[in-house]
This record gives sequence, structure tokens and C-alpha cells, in this order.
Amino acid sequence: MSLPLPGTADDRAVGVLLGAACGDALGVPYEFRPPLREDETPAMVGGGLGPYAPGEYSDDTQMAVCVAEALRDHDDPLSPEALAATARAFLRWRDEGATDIGNQTARVLGEAEHARRTDRVAQVMAEGAAELYAAGVPSAGNGSLMRTGPLALAYLDDPRGLAVAARRFSDLTHGDPLAGEACVLWCEGVRHAVADADLGGVRAGLDLLPEDRRDAWSGWLDEAEARPPHAFGDNGFVVRALQAAWSAVTREDGFAPALTSAVRAGNDTDTVAAIAGALLGARWGARSIPAEYVSAVHGWPGYRAEGLADLALAVTRRHS
Repeated sequence: MSLPLPGTADDRAVGVLLGAACGDALGVPYEFRPPLREDETPAMVGGGLGPYAPGEYSDDTQMAVCVAEALRDHDDPLSPEALAATARAFLRWRDEGATDIGNQTARVLGEAEHARRTDRVAQVMAEGAAELYAAGVPSAGNGSLMRTGPLALAYLDDPRGLAVAARRFSDLTHGDPLAGEACVLWCEGVRHAVADADLGGVRAGLDLLPEDRRDAWSGWLDEAEARPPHAFGDNGFVVRALQAAWSAVTREDGFAPALTSAVRAGNDTDTVAAIAGALLGARWGARSIPAEYVSAVHGWPGYRAEGLADLALAVTRRHS
């Protein structure tokens, strides 16, 4: 397939979705298995919880595709129409393509089913997520963070608009503010990397959080930079998932070494690697992704690397 020229913003934009998909597929075989030994190298061999075909990505990218397609098809990501399209896409994915689904997401989608054909489906979905959180149901899983990277492509010149969108799209299924805050930081990291080709956006994103939340997140980022990815083993929790991914991204230089490090975090390997892959692709570009990953990656609803690249560019073009 033909990718954009290396070092260009288009190359980095394609890297967001393609990097996440490749991270996802690379992590799939090792999900909830003991962490890899140092002499073991992760490979896209399939299996995992699916079982998946070699190179097949999981729910992380499947849901990111739902978001990206809604962004491709609507001028305003926060319009009722775009949010409803996203919510309906999540329900269609649950019915037709979900090879795995988190408990939190499954419960919220199930409770929104009755509104599927109405204009209020996104509102009902978000209200259901908020009610679960208010009732004390744990709602800070990594399931919204794993899918929100494509939002950055719709807000490349608007960090504050992106922060609002990141929270809204997270709120569709995850009512805990921690989940939304993580999405704000990571989306700003992705946006900044595409625009400026560096990793300064995650730290800069602290200024987009409520003032009373900045110190906590700054401390969590400090921890991630000081410890290896496997130190954050409870990475089904959104804070630990972000820390594991940030540890991998900041402690290794280049796409492939950092992505391999993310898989070595263990536990929810596909999600940590998908989160890391979105930022790594945004920083280093699609051209930095190993050719064997690009040729193998695929998944619901029928995308291969070329289709993911076209989708990323279509989102970017629509919102540029």
C-alpha cells in the first residue's frame, strides 16, 4: 500500500489509527497472560481471547473505527447527529463485530438499546453511564481511553475544543471523571504529536484539566516516567493503563521499541498497546511502523491497513 511521505503531518495522522490498530493486534496474543520474558519478542500471531487471526485487532480498534467513521461523516463531532451516529455504531458493533467487550461498556450499551432508533440514543447512553457511576458502580475502566485517539484528527488546531470532545465521547460509556480526564490528556498528546511531531502534548494537556485535578495527574505522569510499564499491572484501571502506555512511550525511542515495551506491561496488553500505538503513530508516523505489522493488521468491519489510512485522512480532511 502507499502511505503518505515520511515526516509529513499526513503520515502522522495516518499513524494515529494505524498505530493503534497495530498495537492492538500485537498485544492480542498476550492478553491476561504472564508478562513476556525479556528474551521473548511479541508478534502478531493471533489467538488470545478471541481467538483472533494473526494480525487481527480487537475491541480497542473496533470502537475507535466507530468514532472515526462518525467524524468522517459529520462536520461537528459534538452535534447531536454525530453523537447519535457514534452511539448507534457502538450498538451495531456490539451486535455484529464485538470480539470482546468490557463489563462497563456492555452494561451501558445494553441499557441504551431501547433508545437505539431515537435521536436521544447518545443522551440516553451517557445518562446511563452517569447513573451507574453515581450508584457506585466502578466506572474508571480503560474502555473509553482506548478508542478516543481519532478525535484528535478532528481538532488539530483546537486543543480546547478537543478537550471538550474527549470528555463527551468518554462520557458515552464511562461516567467516572477519571476516564474523561485520561482521554483529555491522551487526545491532546496525539493532537500535538500530529501537529508538532513531539511528545509534549500529554504534559501540556494538564492545563486543559480542572485546576484541582492537575497535581494528581502530574504525579501519575511522574510515576510513569520513573517506572517500567509492568509496574502498572492493574491496567484495566484507566489511570494505570495511561501510566503503562506513557511509561513505554517515554522510556523507549521509536515506534517499534516503545510498542514492544507496551506489550510487556502484561495484563490488558492489547489495550495498553493500542493506547500507546495511537500516540507513537502520531509522533513517528505511519512510515515508522514495521512493514510486517502493516501487511498483517486487519479487523472489523473489514478494514486492512489501507482502509485505516484512508479513514484517518478522510477525518483529517473533513475537519481541516
